[in-house]
Amino acid sequence: MLDRTLHPNSQTLLSAWQRMNAASNDMPAGPTTRDHPDLVERLFVIQDAGESDWVFKTAGAQIQASLGRELADHNFLGFWAGFDRQMLDLLLKTITQERMPGIVRGRGESLTGERVDVELILAPLAQPPHQTGGAKILGLYQTLGGEVFLRGRPVWRHRLTAVFPPDLRTEEPRLKLVASND
Repeated sequence: MLDRTLHPNSQTLLSAWQRMNAASNDMPAGPTTRDHPDLVERLFVIQDAGESDWVFKTAGAQIQASLGRELADHNFLGFWAGFDRQMLDLLLKTITQERMPGIVRGRGESLTGERVDVELILAPLAQPPHQTGGAKILGLYQTLGGEVFLRGRPVWRHRLTAVFPPDLRTEEPRLKLVASND
């Protein structure tokens, strides 16, 4: 059975995204980046550029170090191959259409075969009416277990191990039935 426990950085990002998208008093305060200082360096923003291209607009220092390159204007889907790439493209489209976050688990591999498990949080960003261009997604690239497994080598290929699309369930109406024998 797959463990759905999220990394603390992932939980922090999802909590922050929910607070940004809820009425100000609807959500209790959650963890902050102050509690997770390495979080910001693992964030990135990608934008839909059409034709299955999701280009990096910004990327934190840690994700760029993990992938071994400056990521601006590189295609996010270029780090995935075959059916994994197609599944991620569909997931990104679903996330933007439903305006709900999705979660990806995968395995990153260096050219010399070192591997590390990764968790990605992909959350849609609101698009101001005056903004041109495709939809944007805020992402978190979190290694699980640490980059030490890579021995300083960058990840050059990823493989999917699990995809958790947006949870579209709505809360069912709660109806209380009271019976009286009077």
